Amino acid sequence: MPIKWSAVKVSEAMDEVENQVSLAEAFIAEAKVKTQAARNIANLPQYVDQHLVRLIGDIERIDRVKDSIKAVRKDIPDGAIEAEQEHAKH
Repeated sequence: MPIKWSAVKVSEAMDEVENQVSLAEAFIAEAKVKTQAARNIANLPQYVDQHLVRLIGDIERIDRVKDSIKAVRKDIPDGAIEAEQEHAKH
């Protein structure tokens, strides 16, 4: 049964999202390093350290973004992209 939405457009959108995430990864990794370094500041109160620990956890969630992209791609029915591309040729 053909789908009513464009598998090609969804796939292309995920390519664009993945590209943007890839561009951001180096900056996000650097932010994590700087946050970890901030935890080593002398006499840092525990309540500030707790915020920094939470921030590191938030930064590490970039992997959840990648997993979400994979999940979207996985939900595109097998062969739907190829079928849509073939249909567009005619």
